[in-house]
Amino acid sequence: MAKDKKEEKMTPQQQKLKALQAAMENIEKNFGKGSIMKMGEEKVEKIDVIPTGSIGLNAALGVGGYPKGRIIEIYGPESSGKTTLAIHAIAECQKTGGVAAFIDAEHAFDRFYAEKLGVNTDELLISQPDNGEQALEIADQLIRSSAVDIIVVDSVAALTPKAEIEGDMGDNKVGLHARLMSQALRKLTGTISKTNTTCIFINQLREKIGISFGNPETTTGGNALKFYASVRIDVRKSTAIKNGDEVLGNLTKVKVVKNKVAPPFRRCEFDIMYGEGISKTGEIVDLGVDTKILGKKGSWYNYGETKLGQGRDATKQLLIDNPELADEIEKKIMDVITGKEFMPTSKEKGEEAEGTGKEVEETTED
Repeated sequence: MAKDKKEEKMTPQQQKLKALQAAMENIEKNFGKGSIMKMGEEKVEKIDVIPTGSIGLNAALGVGGYPKGRIIEIYGPESSGKTTLAIHAIAECQKTGGVAAFIDAEHAFDRFYAEKLGVNTDELLISQPDNGEQALEIADQLIRSSAVDIIVVDSVAALTPKAEIEGDMGDNKVGLHARLMSQALRKLTGTISKTNTTCIFINQLREKIGISFGNPETTTGGNALKFYASVRIDVRKSTAIKNGDEVLGNLTKVKVVKNKVAPPFRRCEFDIMYGEGISKTGEIVDLGVDTKILGKKGSWYNYGETKLGQGRDATKQLLIDNPELADEIEKKIMDVITGKEFMPTSKEKGEEAEGTGKEVEETTED
């Protein structure tokens, strides 16, 4: 009776909030922690992660990197930097003594590029399977061993079903690929969680036929991966970074379109330089200005009372030549990012100093 009287005294708004809290607790009980949350929540459960190799992307993911024991999907147009992000994750995993595996379904792994990005290829487990079933079975056995910390599958589009390979050209095999992915993910999800393995699937984009309104883009392999992935990352090549007529790299824009471990829809951007990967010093310069760690007056960058250089290129080069200074600035940036809600602001990389020899050129973005 006392309980009923207490509930009677509650306002309609309080009753709604209580019912909402009970519903949220029930959802998390049934579907797992992180299935539902408020967008403005800052308190995120401590989760083991593998750093991404990008300061901005670590911040955008909300937990400091790719969560362990989860499925990650990285997708985007061709040559947008999907494999580069995955290789950086492998390099970061190996730095802490982790074991990494790369399932090269596309048969296009570049050992020399991976080494430039910091991967110890002598210790990297690599497989170039004949068909999709073989690729996913190899991944399953590696995950079940509990000895692999990160496994990358490149790419979902190249996981060709055995029946399709053995059939003739032009044979209509409707839904084979989607069924293969759906069955594999049902098996893999539980094992990935129990073994605390990070599984990254790289995916390609296709266009739906007959779509007049809305976004016609879709990823390959059916809808299963969209549901099973805890994190989905959309990678887009934005602008070409040029020195005169020579293209040095691309400005890459990333959006976290799904995130079950932190609030989603965060964005970041960074330079991917050809032969080098993600430009860490470029991120330090950009995020340093965003977080007020670095000052910018006209074309000059300064750190406190110390002038660093005229123009972004000169400042980047100074930080490359002085790694201790770069580490000091990076640490202060991370203190700001982890200490409060922070999102990098969009910058026009074309705002460069005269005489730096660097310019950007807009490229078509789908």
